Amino acid sequence: MSTKTPARLDRVRQLIDEELPHLIGIRHDLHAHPELAYQEVRTSGVVQRELAEAGVDFVPDLAGGTGVLGHLPGSAETSIGLRADIDALPILEETGLGYASKTSGRMHACGHDGHTTILLGTARILARLAQEAPLPRPVTLVFQPAEENGAGGKRMCEDGALDGSRIGPRVESMFGLHGYTESEVGTVGSRVGPMLAAADEVNIVIEGRGGHAAMPHTCADPVICSAAIVQALQTIVSRNTNPLDSAVVTITKMHAGDAFNVIPDRVTLGGTVRSLQESTREELEQRIKEVATGIAAAHDCTAQVEYLRGYPVTRNDPRAYGRFEAAATGSLGGDRVNPIEHPVMGGEDFSFYGEAVPACFFFLGLLTPGETEMPALHNARFNFNDEAIRTGIEVFCSLALDDSDPLS
Repeated sequence: MSTKTPARLDRVRQLIDEELPHLIGIRHDLHAHPELAYQEVRTSGVVQRELAEAGVDFVPDLAGGTGVLGHLPGSAETSIGLRADIDALPILEETGLGYASKTSGRMHACGHDGHTTILLGTARILARLAQEAPLPRPVTLVFQPAEENGAGGKRMCEDGALDGSRIGPRVESMFGLHGYTESEVGTVGSRVGPMLAAADEVNIVIEGRGGHAAMPHTCADPVICSAAIVQALQTIVSRNTNPLDSAVVTITKMHAGDAFNVIPDRVTLGGTVRSLQESTREELEQRIKEVATGIAAAHDCTAQVEYLRGYPVTRNDPRAYGRFEAAATGSLGGDRVNPIEHPVMGGEDFSFYGEAVPACFFFLGLLTPGETEMPALHNARFNFNDEAIRTGIEVFCSLALDDSDPLS
């Protein structure tokens, strides 16, 4: 890291102090007005307003219309990319906050309001620093829609967010963050290699022969068949996956019949499949189909399996991780940068950026010191901790001010 950077980081901290009240107000406003994937019109408008007020150039209307790509000039030929997701979840909020969701059934239960605020704060502070001295490299600010099952990151990449065709030069490395309820506020953490799992969807339709529930011998019961399939699918992880690897097969949906005395003709199952290695992912897909169809045949039924590939593994490039670790340690101190020992089996569409350029995703601690737990992500009582905004901005700014050699 440049010897000039620490002095500028002191200035970053001063600017954070000045900007923080305004930023907390933005976060609360975004929290009160959550919007679902590809519907983030108001949120996108807030992003554009704040960038314009800070004098940051941007391109709107990406990734289906709500994505925004900001640009700050710098001295290098390639850009560093920083990303925030802007969408909310279809959850009925139960926080009781004064700034709780004003839209019933929609909620920022994953902290994207905090992520968006952090990147806006980073943009505002870097813009002020750029007026004082040139930034060491250009900065691309990626505000993407639809992280929650909409693959907005993929669409941002397809719309030219990284290749320099929209605004600014080509992005040579990408960094993103996510609030983490198991770590203390003021800390960050990451790891080399798999950080989050590939997240796939499986749907199974079991066809049997229905009839009177009192005469099961005249039927081919798809309910009994489906129960056997659900049980057997668990052996794919316990008996087909290397114990030193990690995988999840979880059936979360089951629909069978409408009457208490009728064996139905059909049962539908749905669930999620998580993996950390591409070879494991391929094996899971194959074995799920084999197990479902084989057990169905043994019950005189049939099974149609639809396996939908979702987000790839979020995998941190060693060079990008090294840059993150150096920047975070230089800014926060080594005692506040915690290695993540094991991957988390949640999925993230930040993975699409990592497939295009060297990338690193890191966790941002949200847990108030002295507390042992807080409402988890995707919980109706979750609320992003405003105290974490400062840490997120500081690390993002540290990464942007790093003038080491490009990673690609």
